Amino acid sequence: MFEEASEVFDNMFKSSFPLTFIVFIPAVLILVSPLPAEAAHEFTVYRMQQYDLQGQPYGTRNAILNTEARTVEAEVLSRRCVIMRLVDFSYERYQKALRQSAGAVVIILPKNMSTMPQDIVQFMELEPEMLATETIVPVYFALEDDELLSIYTQTLTSSSSQGSSSAAEVLIHTATANGFQMVTSGAQSKAVSDWAITSLEGRLAGTGGEDLPTIVLVAHYDSFGVAPWLSYGADSNGSGVSMLLELARLFSRLYTYKRTHAGYNLLFFVSGGGKFNYQGTKRWLEDNLDHTDSSLLQDNVAFVLCLDTLGNGDSLHLHVSKPPKEGTAQYALLKELETVASNQYPEVKFSMVHKKINLADDTLAWEHERFGIRRLPAFTLSHLNSHREVQRSSIMDVRSVSPSSEHGAGEPPAGPHVDLRKLSRNTKLIAESLARVIYNLTEKGAPGDLQIFTEQMQMQEEQLSSVVDWLTAQPRAAQLVDKDSSVVSTLEYHLGRYLKDVRRHYVKADKRDPEFVFYDQLKQTMNAYRVKPAIFDLLLAFCIAAYLGVIYLSIQHFVVLYSVVRRITTPKTKQH
Repeated sequence: MFEEASEVFDNMFKSSFPLTFIVFIPAVLILVSPLPAEAAHEFTVYRMQQYDLQGQPYGTRNAILNTEARTVEAEVLSRRCVIMRLVDFSYERYQKALRQSAGAVVIILPKNMSTMPQDIVQFMELEPEMLATETIVPVYFALEDDELLSIYTQTLTSSSSQGSSSAAEVLIHTATANGFQMVTSGAQSKAVSDWAITSLEGRLAGTGGEDLPTIVLVAHYDSFGVAPWLSYGADSNGSGVSMLLELARLFSRLYTYKRTHAGYNLLFFVSGGGKFNYQGTKRWLEDNLDHTDSSLLQDNVAFVLCLDTLGNGDSLHLHVSKPPKEGTAQYALLKELETVASNQYPEVKFSMVHKKINLADDTLAWEHERFGIRRLPAFTLSHLNSHREVQRSSIMDVRSVSPSSEHGAGEPPAGPHVDLRKLSRNTKLIAESLARVIYNLTEKGAPGDLQIFTEQMQMQEEQLSSVVDWLTAQPRAAQLVDKDSSVVSTLEYHLGRYLKDVRRHYVKADKRDPEFVFYDQLKQTMNAYRVKPAIFDLLLAFCIAAYLGVIYLSIQHFVVLYSVVRRITTPKTKQH
């Protein structure tokens, strides 16, 4: 039989080279020609928060990704990279991916966050829930572009086909569709050691004696959101820092002239780590009250006024832990804020909000509570009625790019933003109120509509706007602003223009029992490689095997037929 087959093959090869080509060459080419992974797109991804606070871990614990892409519509998400657009995002879909042990989640954000419709802005209400518990699934955010949207559309088509009624259709479509392998270029995240949170202070010394009362103005500069590299903190708390710098400029002008040099020390403090339980303020208080013999905070503090989220709205709320008593400087400020608001800015609704400090909570509600714990009279001024308002910690808190919202025309952005007109108005209202307290204008019989900051002393809205633009042009998450950051050096420069004795204060986590721990790998490069799905390789192997099997059976059949024909014809030849 083998000799006959060999003879058949020899005759076949000699007589028909095309037949040889048809039989063997396609199989050889299929076997030796691999399907290369084509790099479809390279883009930047921003990882979800990862930090420890008070010993409690938050956010995602993983930073490595190398798996195939799917959308949430797919039946099986295990060990897959789930891609979803923000417009289709819901907490239920997000939890579905986590429950099925997805390899990763990538959420595609629109390029311009400030122009998103109201229903999408509701995502900021979900950010605290996403961070409430830790997850081992890496979660990334990416800004959309044409290539990324194309990848999402193709992946969505492939994932949706899995719901077809015909199993054959699903198999064929899955095998022939393009897939994408998502791969990150970074390493696994690790804790950052010796990270220093920087705060800044400066002062304007009063005149008229040694034991002068001190007014402290405070604003934290860091921002917070579900992803550090996307946390611009326009209203919270870019507005508060911008206002503090403008107040420093205004009162430095007053303190320049002997006639208007008041008998109050003004202490300005720009704190870091505000979004992490006000770590910068805590250390500053410890340094001034526990580790030094002489400090303005030890002597005669009239009150501490914290500025937080003041760039929008027609309401101003004075948040207090303890209502001020009549006859105190705190009570005087409360009454002056009411007077200026009612006489000069009647559109502003001013009120006091009383909330006791709850030491059982993991984090403090407002920054003034740090001072209240140390028995310093303090309060926070904000246009927000509650510390639980979600825009205080959202990546949606960005600077509005729509000029119409700044000039009263058109619809304002749906999400949190800074309205320069209202920020300027609030700054003027607070400056006038502080001036009335410092110069005791009410007791001197000055009318409520008297304005101090006019003409040469008036506010500079262009400078206020430029500071807001600068602050909101860069993410200011505490994990990103180290002691050498341009944010710190620029703030130091602005304070140095108006104040004396500008200095830095640093806080590092205790190595044995750290109150906070930050992690790296928060920004990475992701590559999407165009590949065929794994089932394609199986189907290809099956087709090759079937092809060679058919050829083998055909040759076997041909050999048998050839043998039979030969046996039939051979006897006839012998008889002749």
